[in-house]
Amino acid sequence: MYANSRQIDSPQTGPHDDLERRVQRAMSHPLRKPVAEHTREAFMQADQWLSDQHKPLWLDSGCGVGRSTRQLALAYPDHAVIGVDRSEDRLSRKHGELPDNALLVRADLVDFWRLALAAGWAPAHHTLLYPNPYPKARHVKMRWQGHPVFPIIMALGGRLELRTNWDIYAQEFALAIGHATAIKVTAAPFVPEGDYLTHFERKYHESGQTLWRLECQLEHTPERYPLQV
Repeated sequence: MYANSRQIDSPQTGPHDDLERRVQRAMSHPLRKPVAEHTREAFMQADQWLSDQHKPLWLDSGCGVGRSTRQLALAYPDHAVIGVDRSEDRLSRKHGELPDNALLVRADLVDFWRLALAAGWAPAHHTLLYPNPYPKARHVKMRWQGHPVFPIIMALGGRLELRTNWDIYAQEFALAIGHATAIKVTAAPFVPEGDYLTHFERKYHESGQTLWRLECQLEHTPERYPLQV
């Protein structure tokens, strides 16, 4: 039932020509969008939960139904794993009970990341698993690497891991990291080992698609990005 996923169809044949300009603009012009109240409330609850854990943070951004959050929490009981997704419907479809060291949060990531940085969060690990690629070239601004919030992802720091089934998305993200931090990163194909972290990972892999992974160590640098939250 899973081996039915089509390859991504995009007019792009390589990283977007406007990527560097967009990253540099985001670095120079901090986001001023008001934070949604529901995300602020969700963050405050997550912040209290994290302070009670007394463990290093593993941030699982865009966690969908929370499978990856649960898997990571079980595999790394010495970490506090917080999965964040904006969809109440997806988060309601939990796959098994969550371990005590895991929390699922419904929130807008653009606002949640800004609040996290302002509150001093410094995740030890940060995963971005199979984000929506927005394959149309004109939608580059909707990909995380082309979004105004990208510098916040960089400033949060930690061991960042991105997984995707679109090589161009991985290449763009690697280039954007270089534009923002001068860190040279290379994305590489990989084959999942053991249990799949997400349903998307299983579907793409069993459909014969190449999966791409990017990993790098980022410094926690909140001073580089003045916030208004």
